[in-house]
Parts: sequence; structure tokens; C-alpha cells
Amino acid sequence: MSATCATGRHDKHDVYAAQCPCRGVLDLLANKWAALAIGALEGGPQRFGALQRRLEGVSPKVLTQTLRRLEDAGFVERTVYPAVPLHVEYELTGLGRGVAEPLAALRSWVERHLDEIQERSLPDVPGRSTPAG
Repeated sequence: MSATCATGRHDKHDVYAAQCPCRGVLDLLANKWAALAIGALEGGPQRFGALQRRLEGVSPKVLTQTLRRLEDAGFVERTVYPAVPLHVEYELTGLGRGVAEPLAALRSWVERHLDEIQERSLPDVPGRSTPAG
């Protein structure tokens, strides 16, 4: 099936087409905090504080924005339990569990190849050790 948009006619789901909605999904999933949040939720439901502790370095604001985007896209479900204090849990939906596997493979690949990547002269790779000169 094809579609017509401002850039012309293309396959309906063509991530290479400028106006394809697939790009928004790809942008969301390629975000480091989204990919890490999905990974952190693979083990089951988590409260906000537990997620923030697991995702070292993420601010509460960014984690909130990330979880909202994942919820809006259907990857994460937010459940509020009526308790004092308020109890909120986040968990992966079926869609979220479906994307968790390829994201886990990507995280695993990065961990396996990080030393090789850091050995190259890529100054913008965070954490790269710079040879003494």
C-alpha cells in the first residue's frame, strides 16, 4: 500500500520517507532514556522512584517526560493505586514487551563492542578514555 504526502508517493510505512509517521516512533525508541526505561521495565512493574534509581543520571523531569511519551505511544501503562501516599506503577504493555527484545539486543551489542568503539578516535563518545599525550 502506498500513500501520498508533501514529499510525494511512497510506501505507507517507509521510515526513509520524510513525512512517514514511523520516524516519530523510531525517534522515541532511539532515545536513550526511552530505551533504558523499557529495559528497566522488562522485569515487571516499577514505581517511579525505583525507575529513577535504576536509570542513573536521569532527572525526574526527563523521566516523567519519557514515561509520558512511552505511555502515549502505547509502550507503557501507568497504574494509579488509591493509597496514601499515592502509589503509581509503570509496566510494559504488549507493545512494550514486543520492542523490549530488539532494544535488549541493541544494549547487549553496545556493551560487547564498547571497548572497540572507545578505542577509535571518537571524541563525542561519552566516557571514552583519552590516551595520554
